[in-house]
Amino acid sequence: MQSYQLIRSKRKTLSLQIDKNAQLLVRAPMRLSVKKIEDFVNEKQKWIQEKQAEITRKIPPKQNYENGNKYLFLGKSYPLQYVESGDPLTFNGQSFQFNHQYDGYNAFHWFYKKEFIETAVPILNQLAEKYTLNYQKVRFKAQKTRWGSCSASNNINLNYLLIMAPISVIEAVIAHELAHIKHKNHSKDFYQLLDSMISTRKQTDIWLKDNGQQLHNL
Repeated sequence: MQSYQLIRSKRKTLSLQIDKNAQLLVRAPMRLSVKKIEDFVNEKQKWIQEKQAEITRKIPPKQNYENGNKYLFLGKSYPLQYVESGDPLTFNGQSFQFNHQYDGYNAFHWFYKKEFIETAVPILNQLAEKYTLNYQKVRFKAQKTRWGSCSASNNINLNYLLIMAPISVIEAVIAHELAHIKHKNHSKDFYQLLDSMISTRKQTDIWLKDNGQQLHNL
């Protein structure tokens, strides 16, 4: 039997979803029997297997931080070169210099967070001032499911893994969260404000859809 995660809610129909990790999610009415759910899953086996295979092909392999591997920075890929001393990770414009006495995962997170803060804060403050969108605090995290968020009290969270994306994507995500200071939903007014702030919203959505898994796979 196909393994799956069952999510029950006040709905009338069954639905299937394959998540970004190629896992099956089944959404079902509260009182629907397990037998009917499993019959439905068995009936849809061909579709499930095709979708899982399609997603699995797009999942990049786990990083091993070997000399010569390539990593994204501001939308372009650069090779990793081992060095014997210095900071855990630096960038010289052409390659990453990795002091391999350190752990690769932690070195990249340290570097990406530092670089993202230096890149994002000026953009954030410039847009906030230009459009009179006053945020309270900003936090930088490596989140698995969100690129950014804006709380009810106007605290902004930004995913520092976005430093791997082109600068236009970073600007668009920041503008998106700032626009939520004025409009807490995704209404027509929200998108009108966002489009007045940034012109790359559609391109940003496409880039993140195509490359987001690679950013999360650091």
